[in-house]
Amino acid sequence: GKLSGLKKEDRRENADGRLNADDEYAKEDFADFALWKAWKPEDGPNKWESPWGPGRPGWHVECSAMSMKYLGESYDLHSGGVDLLFPHHENEIAQSECCTGKPFVRHWFHLSHLLVDGAKMSKSLGNLYTLEDIEAKGYTAEELRYVLISGHYRQQLNFTWESLNAARSALAKLRRFESILRTQTGNRKLPETEGFASFEPVLQAMADDLNVAKALGRLFSLISELEREPGQLNPETLAAFEKIKFAFGFQLKEPTQHSVAVPDEVQRWAQDRWEAKQAKDWAQADALRAKITEAGWVVKDSKDGFELSPAT
Repeated sequence: GKLSGLKKEDRRENADGRLNADDEYAKEDFADFALWKAWKPEDGPNKWESPWGPGRPGWHVECSAMSMKYLGESYDLHSGGVDLLFPHHENEIAQSECCTGKPFVRHWFHLSHLLVDGAKMSKSLGNLYTLEDIEAKGYTAEELRYVLISGHYRQQLNFTWESLNAARSALAKLRRFESILRTQTGNRKLPETEGFASFEPVLQAMADDLNVAKALGRLFSLISELEREPGQLNPETLAAFEKIKFAFGFQLKEPTQHSVAVPDEVQRWAQDRWEAKQAKDWAQADALRAKITEAGWVVKDSKDGFELSPAT
């Protein structure tokens, strides 16, 4: 219960009266877990000799063993999905601290899961996208990264193609602001600045439980204010902005222009839409345009046909 706050009275009973806690084996108490599991034929070669006969470690032990080998008996930060908070991470604490007598982890960092188009990502729903899929639609790694950091880590983030378009627009604003700053400051040497100067409120938001969404909001508000005061567009502001870029991990490189292959499905929708227009079926043509737009593409008509391009 150290991380989850789960208490004895929160336990759940199975039909046979025993307690279970979302693990692969039944137990007498919801806090029980296996340190060592007896070997079964279906385990194949995964076995080691022990005073209790051949077997293998319980699955919680693996993580304690690996982290201690590479990070030591105590370390600062342990991350993972919110679904691992109980029982897995609490079991890691119990076995590790019983083994060493030392605090196991000083800070735990649990992340909520990603939604795609408002639902859990799965092949059956057709909303499972690979990095190659995203690149094929003309989006960059920095645009994807912007989307993924833009929500609070404790809240579910809903990925959509529209969110990538918004990220593209946001990064373009940051590049424009940086360009204005560099133009105003010329080749003057940047000063060594204490803190984040005008951007201190951004850092304060980041320090509030890593509230990146709040920090981004403050960043764009401050940029709007600074652009209205040309006297603030000086080397000190540029030096502070460089620090902010580093804090967010922004590179702000100009995106490389390259031709992008149109997915077969989008090409088919565009062709069907063109044929619907020729038949004056405007409702069908509009519905297909909406599907094309939702998929992150723009269709432009000409006298003799149409062309498709990634949305910008």
